[in-house]
Amino acid sequence: MSPKAQKTILITGCSSGIGAASAAALRNRGWRVVAACRKPEDVARKQAEGYASVRIDYEDSASVEAGHREALELLGGRLDALFNNGAYAIPGMVEDLPREALEAIFAANLFGPHQLARLALKTMRAQDEGRGAGRIVQCSSVLGFAAARARGAYNSTKFALEGLTDTLRLELRGSPIKAILIEPGPIATPFRANAALQYARWIKPLTPDSFWRELYAKQVEPRLRGEGEKDRWELGPEAVAEILLRALEAREPRARYRVTFPTKAAAVMKRLLPQKAFDAVLAKA
Repeated sequence: MSPKAQKTILITGCSSGIGAASAAALRNRGWRVVAACRKPEDVARKQAEGYASVRIDYEDSASVEAGHREALELLGGRLDALFNNGAYAIPGMVEDLPREALEAIFAANLFGPHQLARLALKTMRAQDEGRGAGRIVQCSSVLGFAAARARGAYNSTKFALEGLTDTLRLELRGSPIKAILIEPGPIATPFRANAALQYARWIKPLTPDSFWRELYAKQVEPRLRGEGEKDRWELGPEAVAEILLRALEAREPRARYRVTFPTKAAAVMKRLLPQKAFDAVLAKA
C-alpha cells in the first residue's frame, strides 16, 4: 500500500493490552498508526519498536491537545480514525467511593476521551475538501450497559461514554463521519493489576471502617490478586483488535460491536429479562 493510499489512525492506551494489540494489527494491515501512551517511558519503548508514538494522558488536558497535534504532524495532517481505548477501574462499593476518586476516573475515562474526540472531529470535518470523513471508535465494556457490584466507578464512566457516543452517532447521522462503540467483556490484559493500584490508593485505607470490609477481604482483594479460577470466557486482546478492524473497514459499520460470550449474553438478557431477574444475574458477577 502506497503512503498516499494508507489509512491513518491514532490509538490511545498502547503500552499494553488492547491498545498494543490493536496498534500491531492495524500496522500489519497497512495502516499508518500513531500509538499513544500515558507514560513517557512507554512512548520511548513504542518508538524503539518502530511505531510513531506520542504521549496522551487523558487526565492531563494539555497532553491531550499536544498529543493530537503531534499525531497529526506524524500522519501528514490526515486522520481517518481515532480509537479511544485507554481507561482504568477503581474497585469499590459505591458508598465507599470518595468524590475525588470519581473526579479522577471520569477525567481519565470520559473527559479525556471526549476532548480527544472533539479534536479529531474537527480534523475529520476539514478533510476531503471540506466534505469530511472518518471514524471515532470508543472502547466501552460489558460494564457500559450492565452494572456489577464493586465496579460502580468504572460502570458509571462507561455508561456515560455510551450515552455520549450514542448522542454523537445521532448528531453525525447522514455524515461520512461515524461514531462506533466496541464493548469487550473479559479480556486478558494488565487491567486487573492497574485496578489493584487504584484500589490501594482510594479504597484500601477505608476498609477497616467500611460496612463492606468482609466482602473486600473475601471477594474483591482475592480477585485483584488473581486468585481463583481463570474466567473460561476470557479472550486475548487480539480479539478486540480483530473487531476494531471490522468496525474500521466495514462500508456501513454497526453502532455497537460486542466481544466475548458474556457481553453478548448480557445484552440478550438485558433485553429479554425483567429488571428483577436481570439484577439477580448481575449480583452474582
